[in-house]
Amino acid sequence: MATDKEDDANANITVPAPNTVLEPALDGDNEKARAGSLGPTDAPFVLSGTRPGGPENARDNNNTTERSTLRDKLDKPLSFHLAYLALMIMVFICSVDATALGVAMPTISQELAGSTLEAFWANIAFMLVVTVVQPIYTSTSDIFGRKLPLYVAFFFFGLGSILFATAQSLAIVILGRAIQGLGGGGLDVLNEVITTLRERAFYIGLMSIPMAVGTILSPIVGALFSDYATWRWIGWINLPLIGVCLPLTVVFLRLRPMSDTFREQLARLDWTGMALFAAGAVLFTVPLSWAGEMYPWSSWRTIVPLVIGVFVLAVFVWYESKPAEATFPYRIFRNRTAAATLSGSFIHGAVLYTLSQYMPLFFQAVYLETPLQSALSLIPFYIVLMAFTGLGAMAVEWSRRYRWQIWLGWVLTAVGVGLFSIWGTQRSIAQSAGFQTVAAVGLGTLFTASTERPEDQGLAVGILIAFRLFGALIVLAAAASAFSSQFAASVPSLGSLPGAAAVLRNPDQALGFIPFLRDSNLPPAVLAGIKGVYADSLRVVFYILAAFGAVGFFLSLFIKELTIESIEEGRQAFEA
Repeated sequence: MATDKEDDANANITVPAPNTVLEPALDGDNEKARAGSLGPTDAPFVLSGTRPGGPENARDNNNTTERSTLRDKLDKPLSFHLAYLALMIMVFICSVDATALGVAMPTISQELAGSTLEAFWANIAFMLVVTVVQPIYTSTSDIFGRKLPLYVAFFFFGLGSILFATAQSLAIVILGRAIQGLGGGGLDVLNEVITTLRERAFYIGLMSIPMAVGTILSPIVGALFSDYATWRWIGWINLPLIGVCLPLTVVFLRLRPMSDTFREQLARLDWTGMALFAAGAVLFTVPLSWAGEMYPWSSWRTIVPLVIGVFVLAVFVWYESKPAEATFPYRIFRNRTAAATLSGSFIHGAVLYTLSQYMPLFFQAVYLETPLQSALSLIPFYIVLMAFTGLGAMAVEWSRRYRWQIWLGWVLTAVGVGLFSIWGTQRSIAQSAGFQTVAAVGLGTLFTASTERPEDQGLAVGILIAFRLFGALIVLAAAASAFSSQFAASVPSLGSLPGAAAVLRNPDQALGFIPFLRDSNLPPAVLAGIKGVYADSLRVVFYILAAFGAVGFFLSLFIKELTIESIEEGRQAFEA
C-alpha cells in the first residue's frame, strides 16, 4: 500500500468506488496510452473525481455553477437516442445471458449426461474467455475505434449462441459458451464514451433499466424454457436481439474518427502483455476448478499448472511497467486508493457472479424447487439489487459523496451472504427473502464508478471490469472445487443409498441428480440426509463469499473521497 503522501501526489488517479478506476492525467508522449470498454452485465453509474477544493474543481466551478437540467440531457439528435437504444439492448443481452443459465444447469447436466465439473464449466468457460478478451477489447477499441471491435463481438456472441443452442453434449455447450465469451467481452465497449461526464450519471442511470429488466427476467426466462420448452432457447433468444441491435449500431452510431494509420494502430497494441495475461489466467483457473474432484490438491496435475499460472501472472504484472501502451498501465496501481478499489472490484464480481450460480442450486437441491420455482425465489434478490443500483447512483448524485455508501455496501454484503448459511433443509420464506434482501442492498449500492479524464474513462472502467470478471472467474472455479470436495466428504455419512441414489457416491453426478430428487420415491430419512449433504456443500460456498465481503470492507477503508464534477468529453464522443 502506498502512503498518504503518495496518494496526495497522485490525487488525479484516485478511484473512489469498488468497481472503478481513476486514471492519471497523461502528458506528451503518453497521451495515447488509453483504451476502454465495459464488460458483460455491467452498467455502473459513472462520476468524475479530483480532490475537493483542488484546481480542477475550482476550474469546473468557474465554468459552471449549475448542474445539467433534464432538458439539457435529453436535448440530443434522434441518431443519438437510437444509438443509445442499441447500447441499452446490448446491456439487456448481457444481463439475460449472465444469469439465465444458472437455473437450468441441473436440467442441462441431466439431459446431456454430463458431470458436475462439466456443468460448472459451462459458466466458468464463458467467464474465463470474457476475462481474457475483455482487456484486449479495452485496448483495441481505443486504438482501432469502438465500432470495429463491437461488430466482432456481435459475430462471436451470435456464433456461440448457435453452438450452445444446438449442442448434443456438454463439451459443445462449453465450447459454445466459450465462443459467446469471445463476444461478451466486447458488447459493452461503447457505454462510457458518448456523453460528457456530467451527463453520464443520468444516462448510466437510464442504462440500469435494461440491466434491471434483463437481470430480473433472465432466471425466469431460463426456467420457463427449461421447464416448458427446452433450455436451448437460452441461446436462440439472443439472435433476434442481436438482429435488432446491430442495424441500429451500424446506421446511427457515429463516433469521432481515429486519426492514426493502421500500421500505427497495430504498433500500439500490447501484444506481449495480452498473451501473458491470457496464458496466466488459463493456467491458474483450470487447475483451481478441478482440484479436489478430478485430481487431489496434492497432485502434480493441480500444483504444476497452478504454480506456473501464478508465475506467468507475476511476470505479466512486472512486464506492464515497461510498455507505453500497456494493457494494464502500471501507474494505476501506484496509489493506495486505486489498489483498494481494484481489489474491491475483484471481490464484488466474485460474490455477485458466484451467488447468481449457487443460490438457484440451493433452492433446487435443498428445497426441491423446479427451475421456475427457484427463479421466482430469486426475485427478491434481483429486484432489490437493481433497485439499490439505481438508488445508490441517485444517492451519490444527490450527496456528491460516495465513501459512506461503499462502507455500508460491504457491511451489508458480508452480513447478508453470511446469513445464507443459516438456511436449513426446511424453507422459511422470511429467512429466504429477508437474507437475500440484505445481501442485495449491499451488492447493489456497490455498483458505483468514477473516472477522471474523459480520454481515460474507457481504460479506467475497462480495467475495473476486468478485475471484476477476474474475481468472478477465480471464485467460480474455487467454489466449484469447494462444493465438490465437501460433497465427496459428506456423502459417506449417509451410509448405503438405495436405488438410483447410489450414483451420488460419485460427486460427478451431484448436479445431474438434482432433477431426480423432486420426483424420487426415496424414504423420507434418506431424502432428508441427501438434502443435508447438498445444504452443507453449498454452505461452504456461502462461507467463502461472506469472508470475501469482510475483506472488501477492510479494503474500502483505504479509499479517499473525491469531488465529481466534469463536463469534458472523450476522444471518441458521439457526433450528431
